[in-house]
Amino acid sequence: MRNDRNRRIACLAALAIAGSGLGGCNLFRPQGELTTGSIAPNAKVVQAPSAADKECLARAMYFESNRSDEEGLLAVGTVVMNRLDAPAYPGRICEVVGQKRQFANGVLTKPVRDQDRPRLEKVADLILSGQRHEGVGQALHFHTAGYSFPYKNMHYVVAAGGNVFYEKSDREGYLPAHRPQAVVQVASGRLMPLQVAAAQSGMIGLPLTGRVQPTLTAEYTAPTAPELRLPGPARYASVPGRATSDKVR
Repeated sequence: MRNDRNRRIACLAALAIAGSGLGGCNLFRPQGELTTGSIAPNAKVVQAPSAADKECLARAMYFESNRSDEEGLLAVGTVVMNRLDAPAYPGRICEVVGQKRQFANGVLTKPVRDQDRPRLEKVADLILSGQRHEGVGQALHFHTAGYSFPYKNMHYVVAAGGNVFYEKSDREGYLPAHRPQAVVQVASGRLMPLQVAAAQSGMIGLPLTGRVQPTLTAEYTAPTAPELRLPGPARYASVPGRATSDKVR
């Protein structure tokens, strides 16, 4: 019975990819193998995604992107999950999305049009099954396209859904090492990749509920960065002169 259920989940994920219009565009990448072998020793342990977390993820994608653009939805969803992977951010999707001054005002409270929910569900399922936007990579930040800021530590990687996405370098000009994938600790104490936990809990394919968890009460302070001149758009896989980590992501 378990094998049948796992096969149904795999088929659902495959159909979602095939029907999204993204499958043949090289816009997404798998987050990793669905095995415990993909778990890095220093991976961040996070909460297993719930129905409320799926709703929070969908809302972040919806209100932060061009709502008719599935590529834009996938790009914003990738940032949400990148933050979930990062130690500086909370360990639950709703808490990541609910941080003050990080996402659009009212992202967890404004109404979502019923006709848009099937598209949101489809892209949310892609994200929870481990898909990511190839161009976004490990970027943690984005802003509305057309704006400019006086910082040269903003290294732009891609534009999608009316936003531009960027990585931040440190004061010496180096980008962060690759972050390992977040993992979930189940009741038995065993660790598993988040996408495995999402599949086993039935989150993939679950309709959006319209209900979210309460947001954080404490204000979130983002890591500071030097205020420097903005460079032209560019893709930085790493910064010359400094090695990056080869640890499993």
